[in-house]
Amino acid sequence: MQFIRSWLERHFADPQVMGLAIVLLTGFAIVIWLGDMLAPAIAGVVIAYLLEAPVATIERHRVPRFIAVLVIFALFMTFVLAILLGVMPLLWRQVTALIQQFPIMLGKGQESLLNLPEQYPTLFSEEQVRDLINTIKSEAAAFGQRVLSLSVASVVSALTMLVYLILLPLMVFFFMKDKKRIVNWFTTFLPNKRGLLNKVWSEVDVQIGNYVRGKVIEILIVWFVTFVVFKTMGLNFAMLLSVLVGLSVLIPYIGAVVVTVPVALIGYFQWGFTSDFALLVGLYLVIQALDGNVLVPLLFSEVVNLHPVAIIVAVLVFGGLWGFWGVFFAIPLGTLVNAVIRAWPDLKEAVEGDDSGALALATDGTAALEAPGEAKE
Repeated sequence: MQFIRSWLERHFADPQVMGLAIVLLTGFAIVIWLGDMLAPAIAGVVIAYLLEAPVATIERHRVPRFIAVLVIFALFMTFVLAILLGVMPLLWRQVTALIQQFPIMLGKGQESLLNLPEQYPTLFSEEQVRDLINTIKSEAAAFGQRVLSLSVASVVSALTMLVYLILLPLMVFFFMKDKKRIVNWFTTFLPNKRGLLNKVWSEVDVQIGNYVRGKVIEILIVWFVTFVVFKTMGLNFAMLLSVLVGLSVLIPYIGAVVVTVPVALIGYFQWGFTSDFALLVGLYLVIQALDGNVLVPLLFSEVVNLHPVAIIVAVLVFGGLWGFWGVFFAIPLGTLVNAVIRAWPDLKEAVEGDDSGALALATDGTAALEAPGEAKE
């Protein structure tokens, strides 16, 4: 008991530590228990935070903030409408076509499996192959039922999605337009002494902003390049597969491996084991290699300083807590945890630097939504 008491006194005696712990726990609690209800508001805050950098860039050229917000918001809405009107209908058609062709692909796969005992009698028996085919059929039936239930649920939630599509742009606009007023209101709930909080935020601010913007750019580049390659080769469902490849970069290491399966299967069912299939696999591996060894270092440089094991653990933990958004923000959240762990013992320095914190929240309270990098200025 004495050991536990001394540990608590050493790490939680300082008011700044308690303030940081309360802020973190409150934030996590809001997201976990109210995340579904506040999803449009949280998404609006994130998008406004990402758009703040170009707004600040325009403001530096002596353009009024309201005009800068209007310009960036108009560009953002143009991009969103282009995705919704140009890409989503094509994706829907290809998903429908894939579902219709799925029984044909299943039949071809069954024929290929039945030939395995003849081609490799020492490795496969007819009983093993038939058991595998029965397992695949049962899994396919279960998947079909899940797709049907999902389609029914999507019809029910269509109105909710429509409301979100209207509310989200409005909230993004007002978060950008009234940033200072909102941040000033928010900082009234923070402790007066927040040197430790400033220290943690000054590191996380740069990393979160650069990571999320870099990840969006990476998704778009990988998506575009993959689509051009697949379309040039005449691969079926080129748009659908290229979107999957682009989104796969959200999950480090695991995503690239998982998305390889549908790409290889579609290529095999279309061409078989031919030179076209070999070329498809080769070009796909080249894209993955260029993404991991050229694009990622250029976009992120030293921003993400986490061990691969820590990244995978962050993906598993935060993905299990918050689903898609947990996976998307796994690395920034892992960076937050890392920053807290490294700053936590350094209480003396945090107290001494209280009046010169990196956020300078006590002056005008505008740093919480500042563009990444500005917090250190």
